[in-house]
Amino acid sequence: MKSSGCSEASSGEGNMNVKPAWLERLMAETFFGACGVHQNQKKNEKNVFCLHCYLSICPHCLPSHRSHSLLQVRRYVYHDVVRLGDLEKLVDCSNIQPYTINGAKVIFLNQRPQSRSFKGTANTCCTCDRILQEPFHFCSLSCKFEGLRADCYTQFVPTSSEATTSIANNNNKQNTNGFFISLGSRRKGAPHRAPLS
Repeated sequence: MKSSGCSEASSGEGNMNVKPAWLERLMAETFFGACGVHQNQKKNEKNVFCLHCYLSICPHCLPSHRSHSLLQVRRYVYHDVVRLGDLEKLVDCSNIQPYTINGAKVIFLNQRPQSRSFKGTANTCCTCDRILQEPFHFCSLSCKFEGLRADCYTQFVPTSSEATTSIANNNNKQNTNGFFISLGSRRKGAPHRAPLS
């Protein structure tokens, strides 16, 4: 049973542009495999999406894409997520339920498999019936597109290098030929404390 808010979400998103090709490729791309170009180097997982070339790249590929708009993809429980703050500069993320992971709000790129569909009166995703918190209507970016594809609903803003090259602002930054990119999350382990004086 679809939530009652699905028709409202659809009708409230009229007069929108068609989904751009980069977004189609982003949702279809495979991330976190080893980069074929840099397979002999460490930290060669493809976790950055180039919005200019429509492909996933690793941190070692960044110098070749330094003038392109980039988006960092993260991994959470074997699924691809993007920071909400990064993605909402490029596309309307309203009505998609965000999740807080390591203190940052993220959204899932694609629908996640579930063992059974929910039948009841709870608020569920308009596309896949995953249980959601109120007032959200979609569990992922792809579910929003699938659920409202006929309405060409999504509002896009022009991508700019300034908005997208600044991929994330966390404490784990590396300077790569003139711009900063966040590279993954910190490993959990023993806390490092300052020595007592």
